[in-house]
Amino acid sequence: MLEVNHIAKSFKGNPVLTDVSLQVKAGQLIHISGANGSGKSTLFKIIAKLLEPDHGSVRIGKDDMIGALIENPGFLEFESMMTNLKFLANLNNRFDQSYTLQLVKQFGLNPTNRQAISKYSVGMRQKVGIIQAVMEHQSLILLDEPTRGLDKASIEQFIALIDALISDGKSVMIASHDDVPGLMYDLALRLEDGRLTQ
Repeated sequence: MLEVNHIAKSFKGNPVLTDVSLQVKAGQLIHISGANGSGKSTLFKIIAKLLEPDHGSVRIGKDDMIGALIENPGFLEFESMMTNLKFLANLNNRFDQSYTLQLVKQFGLNPTNRQAISKYSVGMRQKVGIIQAVMEHQSLILLDEPTRGLDKASIEQFIALIDALISDGKSVMIASHDDVPGLMYDLALRLEDGRLTQ
């Protein structure tokens, strides 16, 4: 599913990741904790092939597809939620309308809302970011601070979604400064001083 081998990354001479290795198998739920600036987002960007490591390698299965919510999700700000979701999924010719609508309704959003996404609250944007990370039936899902801006009911919906994804054999990695209560992690790691520890 995923092999991260001896990843290192520096920015302007400042090391962020020094020697990070990790294996993730199908159906696993992994939590990575760490302080702000510890390199969690950088690690996820490298896994998602959005950033090149200075050293090391990332290998995923040839049929595996990555979905990611990393930092603040970027959208077509003056388009509606459904236009955004359809646009993103169509980049890979993988728009599953029925599943996308199911996710939208699960998070209490209105699929017929024509309001521009620029008008959405932080929590609403976060929900759309989570939806786009899973709506194409991605097999490896990277979620960076996924519950930021979510209220209690939305966090419960998020937990139910993660449980369903794991039951379906998907692998999910969550990075946050603390864990999300209610989730049963297969592995809990901490990123500190550029290294992962249990």
